[in-house]
Amino acid sequence: MKSKSPESEQYLSASNRITGSIVIVIGALGLVDILLEWRTATGLLVGSVIGMFMVLAYVGLIRPSVTLSPEHLLLRNHLRDHQIPWSKVTGVDVTDILRVHTDGDRFRAPGVQLVMRDLRKQRVGGRKLAADSSISKADFVVNRVEHHLEQYAGKSQGEVVSGWARPELTVLGVLAVIAVVAAVVR
Repeated sequence: MKSKSPESEQYLSASNRITGSIVIVIGALGLVDILLEWRTATGLLVGSVIGMFMVLAYVGLIRPSVTLSPEHLLLRNHLRDHQIPWSKVTGVDVTDILRVHTDGDRFRAPGVQLVMRDLRKQRVGGRKLAADSSISKADFVVNRVEHHLEQYAGKSQGEVVSGWARPELTVLGVLAVIAVVAAVVR
């Protein structure tokens, strides 16, 4: 589903990706320890549970993103992908996360989100927001989406295509089955 266009732009939460990567590295270290100390069914159970947490960290923190290309807007949410042609987009805004409006639906994109600290600063009117605050980053993404909408709405046709994150759900399901089997055998 990824666009091969050199004009593609991808937006995501860098802090979420860093946190997710740290969780996955810690999980990988735990799996290495389990492999070295192999504890049969108990080790398999613990290893599969650690694997499920690693998949959940990937799905929750690393996977969400917004990709703009001349052909379409791709929203990668936690467990769903939405490929929206520019001709179907009617608007875009940011509440706590980016929202893309079409004629009949509204799609939320957690890949671009506002940090509560920045929202509090803006509401209270206290200290000035930094130039790289989540509000200015979200506004930048909204401007880029609106720019792509103006530029490509007439050229991009088709229907909204939504699909599940099959690889992630498959790995999570397999690990859950392994955990259940290991718990029964133990």
